[in-house]
Amino acid sequence: MSIRPLFIASIGNPPPTYTNTLHSAGHTVLNYVRNWLLTPQFEKSHFYASGLLSASPEYTLWQSPSLMNISGRPVSIAWRTFLSTLSTPEAKRAARLVVVHDELELAIGKIKVREGKGMSAKGHNGLKSVLGALPGMEFTRIGVGIGRCASRESRDVAAYVMRKMTSDEVEIMEDVAGQVSEVVREMERGVR
Repeated sequence: MSIRPLFIASIGNPPPTYTNTLHSAGHTVLNYVRNWLLTPQFEKSHFYASGLLSASPEYTLWQSPSLMNISGRPVSIAWRTFLSTLSTPEAKRAARLVVVHDELELAIGKIKVREGKGMSAKGHNGLKSVLGALPGMEFTRIGVGIGRCASRESRDVAAYVMRKMTSDEVEIMEDVAGQVSEVVREMERGVR
């Protein structure tokens, strides 16, 4: 069985200021995914747009170093760098980009997997930035539910997504990482 090269990128706001905020749920989950997939500690990599990198023979995990709303360019640079490390044209064709991000319209503890190209960002500015930097490219998104505040006012929504997670919410994200890891394993095996 051949293994599909996967580049799993999380978008969110950079640590330490934004560590474990709801808007950076993608980063929080990817930290736990690293444990599930047994990849090395994250280290800053200048080659990968100065993001945090954890690479093993099976998986390459990467955290965007930029603010959420301008994450497209670093994702694009890191993806192209990842492709340049693959030794065969077949591996490059088989490689998949997976973007892990927060999902406001999904209950906390839930994930939503979307695959394809030409998908709408549905108002998510980080995804708009990624789609703009990789126009027409097919990739997989894994939305991590953070729930929604009761108000629809932009100021209230901004305050909600920028708040730190409670300890219970961080535990939920650890459980979510197990779900995300299973999706990633299925992708690697070509099941998904």
